[in-house]
Amino acid sequence: MEAPKEVLYHFEEMEIHEKAAFDEIIRPADSYTPDGRYWADLPIGERVGFCTKQDREEIKKESAWLWDMIKTDPLSPISYYFRNFVLPGAGLGLEGYVLFSISNVSSLFDVSFKDCWKSGKTCNKNWVAAVNYMEIVGIMVGQVLVGYLGDAIGRRWGLIQDAIIMFVGLVMLTAAWGLTENGWVICYMWSLFFYSIGVGGEYPMTATIGMENGYGSGKVTTAQDRLHRGRTVVGAFTMQGWGQFANQAILILLLLIFNGGHSTGFSQTTTQWVYRVSFAIPAAGTLWLVYYRAYHMRAASKQLEAQKKKSSVTGYDTQSLKLTFRYFTPRLIATAGGWFANDVFFYGNKLFQSNFIKAISPHDDTVMTSWLWTLANVGVELAGYYGAMWTIDNKLYGRKWGQIIGFMMCFILFVIPCFKYDYYILPENIHSFQAMYFLSSFFNQFGPNCITFLVAAEVFPTPIRGTAHGISAAFGKLGALIIAIVGSYTTTQQRFYIVPWFGLFGALVTYLFLPDTTGLDLREQERRWQYLRSGREADYHGPAVHPKHLSIWERWTGKGKYYDAALDYKMKVEEFRGEWETAMASRSTESETASEEAFDVDESVLSGSIHKYFERTSPRMEAMQKDNIDHLVLPAAASDEKTLSHE
Repeated sequence: MEAPKEVLYHFEEMEIHEKAAFDEIIRPADSYTPDGRYWADLPIGERVGFCTKQDREEIKKESAWLWDMIKTDPLSPISYYFRNFVLPGAGLGLEGYVLFSISNVSSLFDVSFKDCWKSGKTCNKNWVAAVNYMEIVGIMVGQVLVGYLGDAIGRRWGLIQDAIIMFVGLVMLTAAWGLTENGWVICYMWSLFFYSIGVGGEYPMTATIGMENGYGSGKVTTAQDRLHRGRTVVGAFTMQGWGQFANQAILILLLLIFNGGHSTGFSQTTTQWVYRVSFAIPAAGTLWLVYYRAYHMRAASKQLEAQKKKSSVTGYDTQSLKLTFRYFTPRLIATAGGWFANDVFFYGNKLFQSNFIKAISPHDDTVMTSWLWTLANVGVELAGYYGAMWTIDNKLYGRKWGQIIGFMMCFILFVIPCFKYDYYILPENIHSFQAMYFLSSFFNQFGPNCITFLVAAEVFPTPIRGTAHGISAAFGKLGALIIAIVGSYTTTQQRFYIVPWFGLFGALVTYLFLPDTTGLDLREQERRWQYLRSGREADYHGPAVHPKHLSIWERWTGKGKYYDAALDYKMKVEEFRGEWETAMASRSTESETASEEAFDVDESVLSGSIHKYFERTSPRMEAMQKDNIDHLVLPAAASDEKTLSHE
């Protein structure tokens, strides 16, 4: 396709120093070679060299930055980590603490309330079983409902209501009571269901906020978005692992405290104190989270509001939802199908945990022994979280290969003992079984568990990002529900026959339908979406339709045929011209409101050589009074030869 004549005309007028200024924005050095080739266009040998060099340079840059922080204040890296990872992931940390506490305290109930939780003499077995099922159902409801509300009324209110629901739910769990043991179980179950709705909402809200307000696709595109977007989101997600770790450690301490330092022989009263105090602790943290989100996250919906304003949409963007199903259904299959397969493994791992502990500790089946082994397993999982965090943005590995390799490793590590279970639980072979179990925990976090959380937000447009993420996450919990039900009616050997094959299913779905967005600017994806929304799919030629960033299915259906790097460059120049002219016209009216709206653009186009180029070549500006333009030029325009780095 040829570029419009006016595009070619203005592009040919561009002088060398002006082109260099445009290259700073359109062809940044972290994604393009000096001669203007996109990294994914390079032959494999050159691509490896380019990406390796960029990684080395980025490591040097970040190492120098970290060292400067330490020299200024030795504790500043801790505060930086807290601000950028702990706070954004605090909701996930609190829900991880509580959700994984349910199975832990259930083991206490099994010992202390045998007639109720184990034998069913005083309690209805269906209500006891419903505790686990209603937890998962509540999460699914929250994921879909809050994902929708987050897109309809905004991210900030979605975050606030999540925190409120979780706080009220924790108060209910802490105070759960009944005139009979069965009444207590019913009260406990419904309290957990209510709490789980807030938990479900944390998934789409935390992912979208990390995507949009970390480095995101705001008005200034930075190298941080391209190079570290995955690390930002997964870094927040690691708080789920820390929540599990904190819960297990606190339960161990509480049991020792309330049982006089003994790990066995605890009473029903001890159990009541342990589990109620363990829920009261995160309740205090969740109340603080309500305050923080209400008063310190006022701009959480900024990116969503900007996109709605561009499309003249208020409320829920139903058109974007329809277009998403039209253009991105294969992506939804990838994110929902991948999450479904992952949760079968994730919760399957938990199902096998008790059998694993019995195998390696056949003569010690106490609650404390079980908790200590669980703590060790969570430690291995945390290593997987951080492994994913530091490799997920590597262009040669990235999201797609990370998820495929993670699924395949889980498949291998489960299928080996699948047909030789009796062999591996023998005392002389138990260490091999132990290694495979821990490695499956590591690769589940290192691969699909972290990556499904990221890509379910990343591969969809802003207006329906929460909805798409919520739907994908709900399908994941459907997998958890199915494996929980299957686990209730099968032996350990039978579960090993069933679970591994979901690894192959997950790898296949990922390979066919998931695009690899590693290294792709999120703003570029939003740019493509604007073309799709206006019915101009064939007019977009940028890297978002580069075959590297499309799924196998999208390539087969011809989406990559529109990619044209040279034409895209010229069209971007004209898009910047449109933004610049809008900004200039708005500023010339001296309207503060209009200026704020106009400045939802990359401000690099308003300064230096770029500003002068537009001023010289824009036909519309000839009609404007010169004295109305001179005072509009930003200070940076005074030195058009300076580096226009907007990073």
